[in-house]
Amino acid sequence: MPALSTSPFLQPARWRCPQNSPGRQRRHTLPASEFRCLSPEDAISVFEIEREAFISVSGDCPLHLDEIRHFLTLCPELSLGWFEEGRLVAFIIGSLWDQDRLSQAALTLHKPRGTAVHIHVLAVHRACRQQGKGSILLWRYLQYLRCLPFARRALLMCEDFLVPFYEKCGFQALGPCQVTVGTLAFTEMQHTVRGHAFMRRNSGC
Repeated sequence: MPALSTSPFLQPARWRCPQNSPGRQRRHTLPASEFRCLSPEDAISVFEIEREAFISVSGDCPLHLDEIRHFLTLCPELSLGWFEEGRLVAFIIGSLWDQDRLSQAALTLHKPRGTAVHIHVLAVHRACRQQGKGSILLWRYLQYLRCLPFARRALLMCEDFLVPFYEKCGFQALGPCQVTVGTLAFTEMQHTVRGHAFMRRNSGC
């Protein structure tokens, strides 16, 4: 399983008190900011953020708690969490898919031989929104996917009002998605992961 810590641009940022600062005291502190893959132990924190972010907007969550645990058990390397002082503030959960376009089965399945990474959900804690965290996390996630030899594309589905956000992050619309959830319809979007050999050579992957 790839480890995020092997890539310099994904190293957690740590605050250190200057050695010569007056009144310096020994303190045990958590990293100010850390990016890492999620584990099943993070599932409850993930679900709490997701539930608050989506229930008020669409009335349902992309992933329920058991589905979050399912994907974080099968493919934790396709998730990414942003932690500040040890607390989860934003996350992405993905799985592998083996077809050109998403279908209803993609909502619950992980295809280990697939080359498309299906991004199921990106969510930011309510106290951390409107700070650009979503786009920063997504950029880091896409950089991370370039380190995975099997990843060729990233796919997601979103409601129309989110299309401009993902376009700014480099995704292209593929048209209406075959997947529907209740009365909700979605646009399917794609981001090419490969084709950046120079960046990979210099990324420490």
